[in-house]
Amino acid sequence: MTDYPNLLSPLDLGFTTLKNRVLMGSMHTGLEETRDWNRVAEFYAERARGEVALMVTGGIGPNLEGSVLPGASMMVGEEDVANHRIVTERVHAAGSKIAMQILHAGRYAYGPKCVAPSPVKSPISPFPPTELDEDGIEKQIADIVNAAVLAQQAGYDGVEIMGSEGYFLNQFLVTHTNKRTDRWGGSYENRMRLAVEVVRRTREAVGTDFIIIFRLSMIDLVPNGSTFEEVVQLAKEVEKAGATIINTGIGWHEARIPTIATSVPRRAFSWVTQKLMGQVSIPVITSNRINTPEVAEEVLADGCADMVSLARPMLADAHFVAKAMRGEGAQIAPCIACNQACLDHTFGGKLTSCLVNPRACHETELVIEQAETPKKVAIVGAGPAGLSAAMTFAERGHAVTVFERSGELGGQLNMAKQVPGKEEFRGFVDWYRAMMDTTGVDVRLNTEAGVDDLEGYDEVIVATGVMPRDPGIPGQDADNVISYIDLLRDGARAGDRVAVVGAGGIGFDVSEYLVHEGTSPTEDLPAWMEEWGVADPETHRGGLAPEGPQPHAPARQVTLLQRKAEKHGKRLGKTTGWIHRAALKMKDVNFVGGVNYERIDHDGLHVSFGEARENPTTIEADTIVMCAGQLPERSLADALEAKGVTVHVIGGADVAAELDAKRAINQGVRLAATL
Repeated sequence: MTDYPNLLSPLDLGFTTLKNRVLMGSMHTGLEETRDWNRVAEFYAERARGEVALMVTGGIGPNLEGSVLPGASMMVGEEDVANHRIVTERVHAAGSKIAMQILHAGRYAYGPKCVAPSPVKSPISPFPPTELDEDGIEKQIADIVNAAVLAQQAGYDGVEIMGSEGYFLNQFLVTHTNKRTDRWGGSYENRMRLAVEVVRRTREAVGTDFIIIFRLSMIDLVPNGSTFEEVVQLAKEVEKAGATIINTGIGWHEARIPTIATSVPRRAFSWVTQKLMGQVSIPVITSNRINTPEVAEEVLADGCADMVSLARPMLADAHFVAKAMRGEGAQIAPCIACNQACLDHTFGGKLTSCLVNPRACHETELVIEQAETPKKVAIVGAGPAGLSAAMTFAERGHAVTVFERSGELGGQLNMAKQVPGKEEFRGFVDWYRAMMDTTGVDVRLNTEAGVDDLEGYDEVIVATGVMPRDPGIPGQDADNVISYIDLLRDGARAGDRVAVVGAGGIGFDVSEYLVHEGTSPTEDLPAWMEEWGVADPETHRGGLAPEGPQPHAPARQVTLLQRKAEKHGKRLGKTTGWIHRAALKMKDVNFVGGVNYERIDHDGLHVSFGEARENPTTIEADTIVMCAGQLPERSLADALEAKGVTVHVIGGADVAAELDAKRAINQGVRLAATL
């Protein structure tokens, strides 16, 4: 008996059977570009050992002009076949199936050779594309088919043809990017010709017993996107052309609506996929913000899809499915959709990993092995750095004690989880709590460890976190001044007019907290859709509401200030910073930069501008919230070192950089893996 009967049931594709309903969706990890094929193989094999039924590789280019960027991995010849065979053999030995995604980027390709249906430049690339002529289109079709044939020779069980997210085939589908008047443009029958022809000729080339997944954009979320009638029409034609499965794509990369960030409600778009159910007879996969087996089971039980696609959750925990099978759902490391180590790395040209799981994409290099000599390890501080170290030390067989002066685990995560849009952090803290129990860590809450308490331990790790930096503003001791800790941890109330001092990540979080009251839109899908202007694609082309975003009135009037004379949120995440800025602008938050903080009094915050301290201004405020940075809390580490004790300092206690949980967790895991 299982708690997830739909999720764990097999899916018969006719010529082959998938052992459960979980697809590991495609992700650009950068692994293929390392050319270390053993490393690539181990990444996928680890997920295969975790019992995922079918996985899809990161996007592989069919030719130079279609590759996402210069140097990106391609499938064009025999050498590529030999390299990829290392991956497929490892995955098959581990008991899973794998498909290669064929990704032609079209105008999204980050290079001067990019091609497209029309010379319409992408807003996310500096390179204008070359319009393809008839021969050029034929070459792209032939190259995509060739990539599929080579993938079959390399041992793949199938291919996924990327037709969504605004990539090449998607660009032909909509008038937003297709201005042609020949047989590849104009009417929808002409615009969908390329996608259908690619699937038809791929099926002819690979035969019947080979999986072809077509990634179909269900809701474009861009102006002049597809109508749902067109989506259904394409789905039916793709099925006729030989597709085995249709996989959901949500939104173009240039869409100004978030689709996979933390603030997006769970399973936010499964209702769109459900509209396609019954319109085709082949299996349909839904995706986006499905990050627990409970959510996945609910999606399938509701009839929204035949399968679920989990991409980033497979970075967070390679053994997601295996743990669900064993009834160990509480031990599944949660994807919190933060984007910090996955998409931010991808778009920054770095190798992908995972904030929650630093071993993701580092399986061959960051190895957790049993210790030859178990030690007694003391860890002071139960924030993400300390807890990640504790869990890893315990998994290696060490006896671990964690000292935490507060009454709960999680450290600064407990403040983050109070912010609307960051509800996923609740599950993150719950997971740490479950893992402390599972790994047998001795957790001592409400215990402030001193130097004497740490005698007798073989290793001492200090993860005491940070303390707020004192901005030294005259009058900051007034009753109308509170810190972000007072607000988010201790429940202090703010007035109707609030000035937030400091526009880093915490300042943005505090502002989000202040402008919302009541149920968070992240937990209310209709409210979230209204706030961002998402509509039913059956009634509005591309799924965009004609009236645009309709945010609720802000709960407070907020002014967000910073010393630097630069764009607010400049150092926020590469793929999420725009979301935070847009969300606050929708709530009429006033962004003020380049200020000097002169003084605080009962009227509010007095500021001036520039080095000459010009234009003195009063920001009228009932409450001033201090978010002026952090400093490492090193007092215990310094006291221990003064006594001659060898100390390992990690997390915020080491470097207080915008409460960087990614770095803190990585540091904790790596220390515990190697000490």
